[in-house]
Amino acid sequence: MTLKSFVKTKQFLFWDAKDPARLSAPAVLQSVLNFGDFDDVKKVCQIIGREKAAEIFNKQIKSKRSNYRPEIKNYFQLYFKKYARGNSVR
Repeated sequence: MTLKSFVKTKQFLFWDAKDPARLSAPAVLQSVLNFGDFDDVKKVCQIIGREKAAEIFNKQIKSKRSNYRPEIKNYFQLYFKKYARGNSVR
């Protein structure tokens, strides 16, 4: 499965996007972490790679404006710290 085909099957996660098929990997990851269930998270991590997902997430949360709720941010900081090799948030 590709990221594009995943987006097509889960369009309800991307309710705020004008054209979900054109979303970048960071935009897809953000929507899935915020609105998806854990099966969706596992699928996206399988498609783009858990290490790449952790890299994208860590970059997003370090920016001045983050679109993650505090509890989502905290959970995935812990998740990626434990399960993504070489990606720790400090």
